[in-house]
Amino acid sequence: MLTACASSGKYPPAPVSAATQDYSYVVGAGDSINIIVWRNPELSMTVPVRPDGKISTPLIDEMMAQGKNSVEIAREVEKQLSKYVRDPVVTVIVTGFVGPFSEQIRVVGEAAKPQFLPYKQKMTLLDVMIAVGGLTDFAAGNDATILRSSEGNKQYSVRLKDLIKRGDVSANVDMRPGDILIIPQSYF
Repeated sequence: MLTACASSGKYPPAPVSAATQDYSYVVGAGDSINIIVWRNPELSMTVPVRPDGKISTPLIDEMMAQGKNSVEIAREVEKQLSKYVRDPVVTVIVTGFVGPFSEQIRVVGEAAKPQFLPYKQKMTLLDVMIAVGGLTDFAAGNDATILRSSEGNKQYSVRLKDLIKRGDVSANVDMRPGDILIIPQSYF
């Protein structure tokens, strides 16, 4: 009952649970990946994923890494190295996380530090607000909304003021990859 009174009523409240159990991290431009080639230390190294989503290593000029998970990248590296190395065994570990743009959490409006954040499994609204430094003095926290691109840009209302200023953990909700948190300005 209090939830309905506190929210703007313009959008339905965000579902508390939104995390997916089968989530697998997808590599994006700006990530760093550690490529380990068993018994070939000269081919093992950490490489950045370039802005075009590709990586380059010895014996592999260009390979698309963006949009793939670490296992898919390892199998592709093995395939390309098999031209030069007999039965290569490759492990890929993501070491620097940015993620693809489509999965980043964006925070706009009256956050202390509006920014994008890489999505992490089981990330909550509270985690996002801690990362952006909370609300400004001019924020209308209980009128904030989440734009959920994974559901066709459906909008949900969230109660940031209750969560941050009042410590009401019932206002905490799960985030999904690609969510945009919009924090409007208060008019009084």
